[in-house]
Amino acid sequence: MENKQNSTFSRRSFLKTSALASGGMLIGFNLFNACKSEVKLPIDLSKLNYNDFNAYIKISPEGKVTIFSPNPEIGQGVKTSMPMLIAEELDVLWEDVFVVQGKLDTKNYNRQIAGGSGSIRASWKPLRETGATAKQMLINAAAAKWGVPASECSAKAGVITNANGDKLGYGDVVLEAATLEVPENVTLKDPKDFTIIGKGKLNVDVDKIITGKPLFGLDYKEEGMLYASIIRPPAFGQILESFDATQAKALPGVVDVITIGTKIRDYENSGKQNWTLVTSNSDKVVVIAKTTWDAFKGIKAIKTTWKEDSQLESTEDHDKVLFDLLDGDKFETRRSDGDVKKAFSEADKVIERTYEAPFLPHNTLEPMNFFAHVTNEKVRLIGNMQTPAAAAKMVSEVLERPIEEVSAEITRMGGGFGRRLYNDFVMEAAEIADAIRKPIKMVSSREADMTTGVYRPCVKYRFTASIKNGKLTGYHLKGAGVNASIPTPMANYFPAGAIENYQVDAATYKSNITTGAWRAPVTHFLASAEQSFFNVLAEELQIDHVQLYLDLLENLKDVNDKRMKFDPKRMEDVIKLVVDKSHWGKTKPDVYQGFSAYFSHNTHVAEVAEIVLENGLPVVKKVTCAIDCGIVVNPLGAMNQAKGGVIDGVGHAMYADFSIKNGKPQSNNFNTYQLIRMAQTPKVDVHFVQNNIAPTGLGEPTLPPVGGAIANAIYQATGARLTKQPYMANLGITEELKV
Repeated sequence: MENKQNSTFSRRSFLKTSALASGGMLIGFNLFNACKSEVKLPIDLSKLNYNDFNAYIKISPEGKVTIFSPNPEIGQGVKTSMPMLIAEELDVLWEDVFVVQGKLDTKNYNRQIAGGSGSIRASWKPLRETGATAKQMLINAAAAKWGVPASECSAKAGVITNANGDKLGYGDVVLEAATLEVPENVTLKDPKDFTIIGKGKLNVDVDKIITGKPLFGLDYKEEGMLYASIIRPPAFGQILESFDATQAKALPGVVDVITIGTKIRDYENSGKQNWTLVTSNSDKVVVIAKTTWDAFKGIKAIKTTWKEDSQLESTEDHDKVLFDLLDGDKFETRRSDGDVKKAFSEADKVIERTYEAPFLPHNTLEPMNFFAHVTNEKVRLIGNMQTPAAAAKMVSEVLERPIEEVSAEITRMGGGFGRRLYNDFVMEAAEIADAIRKPIKMVSSREADMTTGVYRPCVKYRFTASIKNGKLTGYHLKGAGVNASIPTPMANYFPAGAIENYQVDAATYKSNITTGAWRAPVTHFLASAEQSFFNVLAEELQIDHVQLYLDLLENLKDVNDKRMKFDPKRMEDVIKLVVDKSHWGKTKPDVYQGFSAYFSHNTHVAEVAEIVLENGLPVVKKVTCAIDCGIVVNPLGAMNQAKGGVIDGVGHAMYADFSIKNGKPQSNNFNTYQLIRMAQTPKVDVHFVQNNIAPTGLGEPTLPPVGGAIANAIYQATGARLTKQPYMANLGITEELKV
């Protein structure tokens, strides 16, 4: 989503400075234009409380720079790329920069979240202006010291030079810079002059990651901290009736057994809402222990009795109800152009296909965990949150504490994929900490993490198209999902506007199974289904799939439709790039290719998958990926993101399956739920379109197209049209999993 506020901000409230008692200088910058205009530059700069700021620049007398990065880091690389934007315009050497994760600061930031592939897109201009403003203040301070006009001075690599060749380091003038007026207008660099942006930089945490230094939520601990593990309902639709903790309390290391859930129910019954709270309304049994292992052992020793509170649903039930929705007429129309019914009635041929995808867990490498400490004076939250502001607000309201008493510190996360957008595990830890009034770390086992939600919704899409005189004349998409729908913006994606008669309808089934955003929400499967269907249409029209896509884009060249979210020319460019780089249609006879292209998160992506048959089974050997995401801030990180998205998409399209029976998930660990193995990982060849357009999203857009590319390649190899994921299972191919 575009952040329209990014174009303007109050420069004076954007930057704050003050001298440090040590003789160094802290120059604090709010990293977004979202800074509130009422935040004034303090008169007594020496008395600023810097703990109030989360995102700022700190410059030492030696010229070294610390940049605080505000957004949560879940592996998407923003802890590296966001500071790169500041450092570029500040004009310092990257090796002189030290990056620190900022804390939550709702007073100064509007978008301190990790989601929607939006961190760089939203901060591209504001963060660069932050660095440029700081540089100009340092130049002004040096000019005043020399007694020369600032216009005769320049700065590069942390050194200021005047017309006479005199030089001063940033650290030499940082104290004076703190007392100067904040410039109202600064000039940003031309992209051709970038020295940091566009150059590959290692992840700033890489040393800690590979050497096992404390960094992630699971790593966090402090003196006196206890551990907690939770028994949640084993089936969706069940609530706790009773439990017997006698044996658990007798175990060494177990401190206590309590229940939680009342405060969350009271909060929900009060009518207050927080979209990040997705949880059961049941009481939950909590084991408090000295170690994680003690807590896990205590869980196994507790005897619980559950009762049915609502329907115990099964995958078979969902299949029926979703097909009934597709066959019915209870839809919300997201977009309607022309008259699809008339187009279908007048057609030479009408083609219809239905595509299906199951629930999927997020399965982050690091299971859900969180630290909380509640006292009469404050509430401390520390851990892996994708939406820390929403988490703090929810905890404040549920515990009935002033928001000013709630602080939140963000740790690096071992994966998110949308799961940590939801703060059920944060609230659980806070409710436990409120009950025992001791520092607590809540830790979920892998089994608990996989069987208690939140899941990608299961969905079904039905595509119908009409052909007359060798042309597409009508296109109708119907979508039905469990707790899911097709949002209006996505109804304006391709091929909207390219086909005269076009309609998108959506229907939703409300379920007690907790679902939510999953990497590239909605588009993760919608793209696969759409591009599989277009391959069917291309065959019917006796035209190459790539050519069909390009022909439809040609129909959009003169279309002026503000609803259209994608750029036909940019999509055409990525398609032509992937055709060139993949040698489309020119591979060896035993290599089968499939094409797909899709726009999501403001980014245009085209992919070609290559399949070979080994012992009669399809194997994905290579995926060529072309991307237009605007200026690539950190090519090394971008390459990792692009490849990771493709591999994630390949694995889930080919292998991942998850079902529910009588409310109970049927997989609880990787011995029954298949993630892609290293030996199954294809080569991924990534190419970026080079331009000077502002960056768009990259954490998600390479995932949606790959499922369609694989399905189309498998069709070329086997003649089987795959309409249901996972593909291998629906080809009748299963394998015994081992962990």
